[in-house]
Amino acid sequence: MVFACTACLRLAAQNIDGIWRGYFIDRSGEQYKLEFQIKQSSQTGVTGVSYSYLDVRFYGKATMTGSFIKTGANLKIREIKTVEVKNMEGNGTCIMNYNLVYSRSGREEYLEGTFLGKQEVQGANNPYEWGDCGGGKVFLRRVPTSDFYIEPFLRNPKKTTPPPVVKTDKPVNTTPKQPQKPVTNPPVVKTPPAKTPVPTPVIPKDTARTTPVIPPPSKQPVVVTPRPDVLKTRQNELTKVLEVTSPAVTVKLFDNGEIDDDTISVYLDNKLVLSQRRLSASPLSLHLTMEEDGEEHELVMVAENLGRIPPNTSLMIVEAGEDRFRVQITSTKQKNAVVRFRYKKRTL
Repeated sequence: MVFACTACLRLAAQNIDGIWRGYFIDRSGEQYKLEFQIKQSSQTGVTGVSYSYLDVRFYGKATMTGSFIKTGANLKIREIKTVEVKNMEGNGTCIMNYNLVYSRSGREEYLEGTFLGKQEVQGANNPYEWGDCGGGKVFLRRVPTSDFYIEPFLRNPKKTTPPPVVKTDKPVNTTPKQPQKPVTNPPVVKTPPAKTPVPTPVIPKDTARTTPVIPPPSKQPVVVTPRPDVLKTRQNELTKVLEVTSPAVTVKLFDNGEIDDDTISVYLDNKLVLSQRRLSASPLSLHLTMEEDGEEHELVMVAENLGRIPPNTSLMIVEAGEDRFRVQITSTKQKNAVVRFRYKKRTL
């Protein structure tokens, strides 16, 4: 990774607000997934939350506080306490103290460095030292979306500016104004123009007997499936657009990695096609048929739960003639995953 960035690039970091995702590796070589959500609370102060998880054995969320020094592009941030924990091994939890450096390469931004851990003690003085619970290396990259819940401090509510206060030496007239009566004009009576009678055409008997009457073609109404509430209340994030050249498409969904009771529902063009189905090593299958060139269909994966290891993840295998696709799917209680299919006829 690029640690030796120029001073200009480091100083270009106006702030580190946002979402950072990657991993940390402890001294035993175990690799954990890691996500930060950070907000600069003052000139140098920062707050945030961290998410760390290791397959089925551990998942934790913790609050954080620290500082970011722009001149050295140095972020020092430590976890205060855990607020969510799943630990199948039954051991105590550790909180982390991170010492990271900001760097940038093109459009990519990184936080890299080290961490030290110590045993967490809640509701009493903590007698442990940083490092008693191990340490290791950290790598994070700025990303636009979260695998979890986007914290309220990263949302941008609209700010309302109060009207300016105008000072004046003149006394303020507090007498309420009398409502003015609306000026009404007499109604104008319009006389509709006289209708001119339309003569009824006379059809000769022979013509009326031999000319068939063809009614106008009736148009079939376009049926629009209303959008379900779960697709209105959650964010729908486009994961992939797949262009297929075969009209027959088969979609198979598996649990991605450890089987941890992830359950999903699937909507095709707003219609429920799979309801609360558990993901496993055996595929959940569905089929699409497309005929018109440029025809599109939208498949939405909705997380019914997060399984034992958040978030809800699945592997999508798509087969369409000679085309094969693999798509990694991630969904949460706040975010649905969208895959769009577009049909393009083969040209001979």
